[in-house]
Amino acid sequence: MTDHNDHLQEARETVEIAYELNKVLNSGLDRESLSILMNLIELGVNPEALAACVKEIQKESNSILHSDSNTDTSQINNKF
Repeated sequence: MTDHNDHLQEARETVEIAYELNKVLNSGLDRESLSILMNLIELGVNPEALAACVKEIQKESNSILHSDSNTDTSQINNKF
C-alpha cells in the first residue's frame, strides 16, 4: 500500500512541476488537461503529434471565440 501511495505522490508532484512549467511558458493548459496529455505520452502517443493537435485545437478555439466576440446582435437576431 505504501508503494502505491508513494507512486501517487510522485505523480502529483510531477504534474505540479509540469503545471508550473506550463504557466511559465504560458501554454494555456489547466492541470487536468496537462495530466491527460502526460498520460497519453506515457501510453506511447507521439509527443510531437500530440503537441500539434493541442496547438490546432487551441487555434480553432481562439478563432471561434474571436469570431463570436465580433458577432453583433443584429447578426444574431437575423439567424432567428
